[in-house]
Amino acid sequence: MDNKEVYNYLLAHDIKPSVQRLAVMEYLTEHLTHPTADEIYNALTGKIPTLSKTTIYNTLRLFVQHGAARMLTIDERNVRFDSVIEPHAHFLCRSCGKLFDVPVDERLSAHRPSLPDGFRLDEIDYYYRGTCKHCADN
Repeated sequence: MDNKEVYNYLLAHDIKPSVQRLAVMEYLTEHLTHPTADEIYNALTGKIPTLSKTTIYNTLRLFVQHGAARMLTIDERNVRFDSVIEPHAHFLCRSCGKLFDVPVDERLSAHRPSLPDGFRLDEIDYYYRGTCKHCADN
């Protein structure tokens, strides 16, 4: 996404664009590696020297609350973030630590659990853990 597309994307999710928010969302959309807040902070402080870790965390929390990004808790050591909000699964390689997007079978994504009365389902996460092809071949 270019700067104008990111700007409009944030507006579409009821998020007031700022220099920091635009930079964080641009980073998320350009780096589909499911970065952590610290990775985003380290990547952007050279461009925005006044940027703080608190701003990064607050911005990511805002994105998640407004449905502009997803928070991934597949890795028990790090919370990661994803700008792809369409349904898909994630695969964590236990050898190299990389996180991969995996398509979700339509039958699986169509399945909804039976919830007690009054419960509302907001999202479903599909997490898989194992060894990626690169690590398995080595």
